[in-house]
Amino acid sequence: MVPTLQPADSATAAELDAILHGAAIAPLDDIGWIRVTGSDRVRWLNGMVTNNIAALKPGQGCYNFVLNAQGRIQGDLTAFLLEDSILLETTRDQLPALLAHLDHFVIMDDVELADITDQRQGLLVAGPKAAQVVAAIDISSEDELEPLELVHVSWHSARIDRINAHRPLVAMFEVWGDVATLSIVREQLMIAGATTASPTAIEVLRILSGTPRYGVDIRNTEKAHDLPQETGQTRALHFSKGCYLGQEIVERIRSRGNVHRTFHGFQLTGELPAAGAALMAGGKPVGELTSVASIPLPGSTVQLALGYIRREALDRNLTVEYPGGIATPITLPYLIS
Repeated sequence: MVPTLQPADSATAAELDAILHGAAIAPLDDIGWIRVTGSDRVRWLNGMVTNNIAALKPGQGCYNFVLNAQGRIQGDLTAFLLEDSILLETTRDQLPALLAHLDHFVIMDDVELADITDQRQGLLVAGPKAAQVVAAIDISSEDELEPLELVHVSWHSARIDRINAHRPLVAMFEVWGDVATLSIVREQLMIAGATTASPTAIEVLRILSGTPRYGVDIRNTEKAHDLPQETGQTRALHFSKGCYLGQEIVERIRSRGNVHRTFHGFQLTGELPAAGAALMAGGKPVGELTSVASIPLPGSTVQLALGYIRREALDRNLTVEYPGGIATPITLPYLIS
């Protein structure tokens, strides 16, 4: 579990300010990649994940959950369709389990899976001026903002991949290439006006954006087995593409119209709790916090959290408490003036 983020120092506050009002760069060292090849790759993967792979055009991507037969989330990934393969972007810590899970279902299919993480180096460029600095070094034009699109770019005789990433709060791009090329890209981005951001600042951005992370906010443990609709990530689900592993459970939940608990954002008043703190309302447990942070914003510091809460507590507008304070449900992303 990601630790509770304590009040940031001045350096982290400056990094966050750059992310929210300028452009900042950070290495994507926690990202892993799987390449899917073979003539059956599109049909096979479409039957393994929750979104519509078959509808993608070359260069397009979509966010997905990987489920088991009981509809429990086994991992998440973004799939990008290329002319000769499909690239699956996930986190490094998910790679062993995802590869084993997916490979188990390659039976008579012409499909091959390969871990290509070590072949790729990545940089995140985030902030309202991210498009401006990326365009300044000829990686893209400022008007190319189609989300979840992977574009091959010929850059100074080298090839790099630019991804227009999911952007609930600020613009975000990923730039991928070999180590030597990415070193030059980094230098050029900084000359163009980008500054560096630490993992702590990027984690704060994730919480401000309200984006859950698998293994932290999306759980698959003995104590917690989250279902797709409980996470609130409808962008990962397609309800008319046809059969896939776990679809029966997803469709059953959809036909019933709701889930008993849901992923949500909270503003905290009181002591900063640890991630995992229980939520109570009317003396009864109604949920738990999964990510917690004290965030320095211009003029004030806010305490925010991500977590799960029972829907009746939201619907009845009950006062929600945690050990040491009040957790007020709020809509995320957290809008910054």
